[in-house]
Amino acid sequence: MMTLTMIVLFTLVLASVIMILSSVLAKKTILDREKNSPFECGFDPKGSARLPFSLRFFLIAVIFLIFDVEITLLLPLVPILHVTPLFSWLCTGIFFLIILLLGLYHEWNQGALEWAD
Repeated sequence: MMTLTMIVLFTLVLASVIMILSSVLAKKTILDREKNSPFECGFDPKGSARLPFSLRFFLIAVIFLIFDVEITLLLPLVPILHVTPLFSWLCTGIFFLIILLLGLYHEWNQGALEWAD
């Protein structure tokens, strides 16, 4: 038990020393105004470097990712059909699909799926 404690303590101390050492050695001070500004062919930028991001696009992308993950959670239902009882398999699959459909209906009802106003 004592050796395990010593190994954990040594690992934490070593990790802390490496992090502190890397942050001290990696400090870069940039005092030049041109190096701090965004690059635009050597000229001063005409507009803001930050472009406005469409919140509607971001919301659609997040909804796509959520439903994409849900589909990957549905895929294992097919190979386990012969292993599990049919009633249990049907209840699980239908319950999962109902949750997905309720989520889709909620997003549709809230107007999150409408691209144009």
